[in-house]
Amino acid sequence: MASLPADIDPESRFRLPLPKREQLDAVGQHIFDHVGDPKSGNLVGLRGPAGIQLYNTKYAEHARPLNYYLRYESGIPARTREIAILATARELDSQFEWAAHEPEALKQGVSADIIDLIKHRKSTDGLAPGDAIVIDLAREFYRTHKVSAATYARAAKAFTPADLVSLVALMGNYAGTALLLATFGMQLPPGQAPLLPVP
Repeated sequence: MASLPADIDPESRFRLPLPKREQLDAVGQHIFDHVGDPKSGNLVGLRGPAGIQLYNTKYAEHARPLNYYLRYESGIPARTREIAILATARELDSQFEWAAHEPEALKQGVSADIIDLIKHRKSTDGLAPGDAIVIDLAREFYRTHKVSAATYARAAKAFTPADLVSLVALMGNYAGTALLLATFGMQLPPGQAPLLPVP
């Protein structure tokens, strides 16, 4: 088993100790209990973004409902949602996000071929237009920090304005999570091999 970097807590697998329920305020205790519930929709429990977020319970109190809304209530189909999350994780080289969402993407009907295309940054030529534009939009923004008129026109053809707002907000939400994970040095779960080819 690979050793952890010196600044990583072996229990939490990030740069802070795992939050203790009794040390949290009432809001934090509610979130702590919710994250531990298998029905919560949380893919990784406290050894992931939720464990980090609990160090600022006011932030967690607002961030978690937004994440839930964007994932489950915004009207974005689950398959499209997972393509957007994977495209974000790939462009930001977020091993932890990718490892959490590749199995979820397969479960939601994203083909292994599309996952491989995103993972290895292959061309989207030949994909269904709706799938291609999600990937191309993410790639263009994360690489150039702009969205061209042509890319916007393709996205506007594939999605209603409301759905496009939700899709872009979902990508931004996961970009923020990738930054949180990187800052606090989140490591993969024990035994989990890296799935992304990164330098």
